[in-house]
Amino acid sequence: MTLAQHFAELRRRLYWAALALVVGSAAGWFVSDVVMDALRVPVMQITQTQGRTAALNYDSITGAFDLKMQMALTIGVVVSSPVWLYQLWAFFVPGLTRRERRYAFGFFFSAVPLFAVGVVSGWLLVPHIVTLLTGFASNQDSAIIGAKTYFDFVMKLVIAVGIAFVLPLFLVLLNFVGVLSAKSILSSWRVALIVIAIFCAIATPAADVLSMFLLAAPMVSLYFGAAGVAVLHDKRLKRAELQPTFSAGTIA
Repeated sequence: MTLAQHFAELRRRLYWAALALVVGSAAGWFVSDVVMDALRVPVMQITQTQGRTAALNYDSITGAFDLKMQMALTIGVVVSSPVWLYQLWAFFVPGLTRRERRYAFGFFFSAVPLFAVGVVSGWLLVPHIVTLLTGFASNQDSAIIGAKTYFDFVMKLVIAVGIAFVLPLFLVLLNFVGVLSAKSILSSWRVALIVIAIFCAIATPAADVLSMFLLAAPMVSLYFGAAGVAVLHDKRLKRAELQPTFSAGTIA
């Protein structure tokens, strides 16, 4: 394909991705109230558990509208992700070799469920974290929480945990392409544990040991699971390298 043909192909892919995003955002506008009701549950629990008044607050006249637009766009990105991810995949696939295509295919279909599990894990931590953080205020004070700030906090936490669950796949991918050996991954386990602990301390309150453990345990398991896959892959490559040698010796 010529450069002009590549640009035409890119424009066509972007058109379908943008169309899917618009349709998904339109659907997100109608379900945003349901999502907001789910986000409001941890705030309502503050009144039940701490005996204080708690409510979401909009700091401007257009605050509620702006938040609903942001939620609709966020839902649209999530709902339309199969379409725009496929368009991105289809644009780059012709330039990949068969081996690279196989690795990318396996990475994509492994990353999606792992990211979904991470998002669900982050969502389950939200009520506990909200209750803990607002518990530092005096019982005589009211918890007036900015709606947009609260939504941004939840989204950052959920997405961060989702991405963290996908990171071990990058170790496997680097091992499969020959950049990182299984021995290097296993020998760096101390550094990995420290990095996981730091991430959990940032993603969850440092004083909340239970939330840190609930988040760190699956991340550590995924890390050693990735190391196990890398060990099996390196052993298979080593057997493949030794097999021609044995065959040559048998013929001689």
